[in-house]
Parts: sequence; structure tokens; C-alpha cells
Amino acid sequence: MKKKHYIFLLILSILPISYFFLDEPIPKGIKNIEAEQYADNMLKAINYSKWEETDIVKWEFPRGHSHVWDKERNFSLVKWDNYEVLYQIDSLKGIVYKDGKRLLGEEAKALIEKAWKFWANDSFWLNAPAKIRDGGTERKLVLLEDGNKALLVKYYSGGATPGDAYLWVCDENYLPKYCKMWVSIIPIGGVKFNWEDWITLNTGAKLAQNHYGLIDVNLKNIEGADKVKTLYPDGDPFKELEEMLN
Repeated sequence: MKKKHYIFLLILSILPISYFFLDEPIPKGIKNIEAEQYADNMLKAINYSKWEETDIVKWEFPRGHSHVWDKERNFSLVKWDNYEVLYQIDSLKGIVYKDGKRLLGEEAKALIEKAWKFWANDSFWLNAPAKIRDGGTERKLVLLEDGNKALLVKYYSGGATPGDAYLWVCDENYLPKYCKMWVSIIPIGGVKFNWEDWITLNTGAKLAQNHYGLIDVNLKNIEGADKVKTLYPDGDPFKELEEMLN
């Protein structure tokens, strides 16, 4: 048997063992006023009010996705490979280019949906703590083995994968240190990702650039502003989309 076959069999034998030792059940938690107070403190620590005032933000995601998100108008611009997709997040109406040539019909529709899935995932990594009170969420207080407390947030609706749950563990100032995840795309429950290298946008909102865990998720070139013209003084990147929608 060739060496690579031995390696393949070794991986197959390790996976069930890894699952047995690493998989964690979702903690129970208690839904109470203290859980909501914990959420309030988290939102205050990340300057959530300033995030609400951040009308536009752009960033780069590790797998070659670049984003511009106009939060005020609910527009998104996603670029990857040779595609450029501008669309309205609510309606999924938009404009699609491939190599600078506009695409139409079902091909364009499918690419808008793909761009939305990129945005739903990548914007979560951009500022997941800001989503702990999104519609369809439930918050519970969890007592950890070390005596500290954490916040369990479960998403019953919304996003690309409703049903996911996240346990947020914060420092003494309620700034998130890490979270544990129970998500449909990861077969092992309780996978831990650190929330590190915090930056403050010009608007005052705080974001973590790097997330180290099962895989590392490192965001780059994050910028935000209180209005489009501040970030794009030479012109609105969504002008064509707005004209199409109107």
C-alpha cells in the first residue's frame, strides 16, 4: 500500500476520535434579566451606538471576497474572482458583471444569491457581537466551569443558517475574548474562535480583525464612515444600483 493510502486511513481513524473528544453539547443557560444585562454590556463595550451611526463599511475576507456595505441604504457590493455584484440586500435585486460585461437572467440571479451568502457569512465575522439582538434571537446566561459567566445567543431565524448558536465569553469590560460555535457548517459543536486585534473605526465603532480557531479568519483593510461621501469622495459606488431601483 502506498504511503498516501496509509495517511488517508489514518485521517479516517482520527476523525471519529476527534469528534468524540472535541464535540460539546450546547450549554443550557438561563433566560433572564441578567442575560439581557450581559448583552447590554457587550454592546456598550463594542460601541454599538457608533456602529449604528456607521453608514458604510468596507473590508476584505480571507477567501478573496471584498465587500462594501452601505448599511443606511442596505446595499452591498461584493467582488470575487472576475465577478462584481451590486445588489439590494432585502430584495436581492441587483446588477452583475463578469470581466466587466453585464450578465442578465437566471445567471445573474444565481450570482446575486451567491454574493448574498458571502455577505451573510463575511459580515458576521466582521461584527458578530453587534448581532446579538437581531430579530429571531434568544439570549441566555451561562455559568462556566471557572465561575465566570457567558452569553449564549441562538438564532431561530434570519441569516443563511438559522438554528446556529454562539457562546460569547468576554473580559472584565465585556469586550468579547472568544466565542464557541454550534453551527450547521461545522460538524463539531463548541468550536472556539478568538476575537482579537480590535480596532476602532473613524466612527468610534470597535471591530475585531482576527479570529483564530479551527481555521483562522483574518479580515483586512477594514474602513468605515458615517456617510458614503466620506469613504468615497470621488463618487457613490452604488450610483448605478440606485438608478436601477428608482
